[in-house]
Amino acid sequence: MKGKSISRRDFMKTCAAGASALAGSAFISERTLARESERPNVVLIVADDHGREALGCYGNSVIKTPNIDGLAAEGVRFTNAFCTTASCSASRSVILSGMYNHANGQYGHQHSYHHFISFENIKSLPVLLTEAGYRTARIGKYHVAPENVYKFDMELPGSARSPVQMAQNCRDFVRSDGKPFFLYFCMDDPHRSGSVAEELPGKPDRFGNKADGTYPGIKEIAYDPKDVSVPPFLPDIPECRAELAQYYQAVSRVDQGVGRLLSVLKEAGKYDNTLIIYISDNGVAFPGAKTTLYEPGMKLPCIVKRPGQKNKGLTCDALINWADLTPTILDVAGALPDQNTLQGRSFKSVLEQEHPEGWDVTYASHTFHEITMYYPMRVVRERRYKLIWNIAHGLDYPFASDLWAASTWQATIQNNRNYYGKRTVEAYLHRPKFELYDLENDPHEVKNLANDPNHQKILNDLKAKLKAFQKRTNDPWILKWDYE
Repeated sequence: MKGKSISRRDFMKTCAAGASALAGSAFISERTLARESERPNVVLIVADDHGREALGCYGNSVIKTPNIDGLAAEGVRFTNAFCTTASCSASRSVILSGMYNHANGQYGHQHSYHHFISFENIKSLPVLLTEAGYRTARIGKYHVAPENVYKFDMELPGSARSPVQMAQNCRDFVRSDGKPFFLYFCMDDPHRSGSVAEELPGKPDRFGNKADGTYPGIKEIAYDPKDVSVPPFLPDIPECRAELAQYYQAVSRVDQGVGRLLSVLKEAGKYDNTLIIYISDNGVAFPGAKTTLYEPGMKLPCIVKRPGQKNKGLTCDALINWADLTPTILDVAGALPDQNTLQGRSFKSVLEQEHPEGWDVTYASHTFHEITMYYPMRVVRERRYKLIWNIAHGLDYPFASDLWAASTWQATIQNNRNYYGKRTVEAYLHRPKFELYDLENDPHEVKNLANDPNHQKILNDLKAKLKAFQKRTNDPWILKWDYE
């Protein structure tokens, strides 16, 4: 017989080597799986038009939001968090791209004839997390385009007005073992619904509340208009109180959805190892907040619970904005590319700090809401001073269709009231080229210092910062400094 025969001893040595190799391979596989299980899951919860004035943990003693308040008690509550554009679709493009909307191309609403979409070369958060080995899913409101740019592995079913049912529908995705996951959980509440409660005094928008029943798993919490807290930027009139009562009810529905989602995470054993972020896309849907870059439109709730959070119930006063969300999530997930085009920066390092250094300025950039609402604004906001550049200052300030129809605004103009909250109606409708506010002494932004001789140095310094920001972020509207 040709060939070399194998002795029993050699045969046994070969088998042992094979067994050792298999064991080593299994050990490597186990280590890989262990690393995967250690990587944090990510849940990003985005409410629709939820201002920070309607949360218990931000100081509202009337509204009932125990689940969101409890999340804040487990993590960190940011006191200076801002959207960059107070318009649903444009803001969501910033959240998911880490780029200002003037740079990602989604200048305004995506849906219907508005038809704004992001550039094809944008690499979004879900795509980057998929490449990093994450399972990704979205549920509820989407409102960005194109889908290949903001691509998720799965779209989970569920009505965006039914947050408890949404949370239930996430159970199988959350429970799956193996890869870590990213869940983008977006509700329509507490956005206006366009349905008017004709039977109620003041005829308020229902804000998604049902007149003839409740949503699955929801215990609707009704509020008496006389009990609501009217924020200073709104008029204290019966119509406004009636609408705030409906708004509060929708916020409490949001809170129950968040509570059920947290329960789903805990039941699956995933809560402790999940980064959970609660934000809103922009301020409440009233004139003076949504679509504006005054504080009620852009200064928003931001609550973050990270795995291994040591300092629970912390407040952090870093000035962050929604362009910072994508880099922060990628950083926590260990997936932040060394070279990237992100325009925000990670705030992972400040999640255990109350007063971090180097977070004292932020920026905002708004161009459109609806297609008929061209009114570009650029903002630089420091701790004390804030500059708004109204690029289209020659135009009347435009209204979103639902805000114009709101009983709060209609009651204001039909009764010829001079004031809308702290601001005159005239000042709201007709704005100067520059608005400079001392937020320390004028938190409601009613005394414009742009023409004050004593504030010219501050004005010029902030203009220079704004130009540098526009240059740094490739803002096409930087040309307006020279041509208009």
